Amino acid sequence: MIEILQLPLGPLQTNCYLVACKETLEAVVIDPSWDGRRIAALASERGYVITHILLTHTHFDHVGGLSELAEETNAPIYSHPDALEMLARAPQTAASFNLTMPAPPAATDMLAEGDMVEVGNLKFEVLFTPGHAPGHLSFYVREHNVIFDGDVLFQRSIGRTDFPGCDHPTLMRNIREKLLVLPDETAVLSGHGPTTTIGQEKQWNPFLQ
Repeated sequence: MIEILQLPLGPLQTNCYLVACKETLEAVVIDPSWDGRRIAALASERGYVITHILLTHTHFDHVGGLSELAEETNAPIYSHPDALEMLARAPQTAASFNLTMPAPPAATDMLAEGDMVEVGNLKFEVLFTPGHAPGHLSFYVREHNVIFDGDVLFQRSIGRTDFPGCDHPTLMRNIREKLLVLPDETAVLSGHGPTTTIGQEKQWNPFLQ
């Protein structure tokens, strides 16, 4: 069994996900966007032990809580190598928006397309989905028909491509080749906004028509 808690946190209300295996009580945090101690406390309240931290990408609003969460849990931090430079620059980027955040720790483990991360009995398949940000990853839990796709595909929208390191054709190619090939009933849990499905976005997303 799986439990998924969606936590919109921080000044941009970026979705952090606490995902737990209810059989083993092991949990993963995907994109600790802000308030790392709050995330750790919530896991503890529910009886979960955070064993992994996964980063879809390293824009500052997705890693604002990473420093606190890492201090609270000592969990390994998983990222793509191409995202490391942006992770190191996150506090400076936040400052350009008149926001402050603690310097995040470096990622401890590198991921690439085709890797598998096991959290208890849950298996997260790693998809390499850049375009919105360098080193962007998505995490697909096939058994439960859910994908955590960061800022790739949203309800009725797609990730921005007007930031440094973005590339619109690459984003669209990855949406078509990595996401839209999944079953229509697959739930899409993204970095901002509500949950949607692959089938709904095929039908209603204006960027995919």
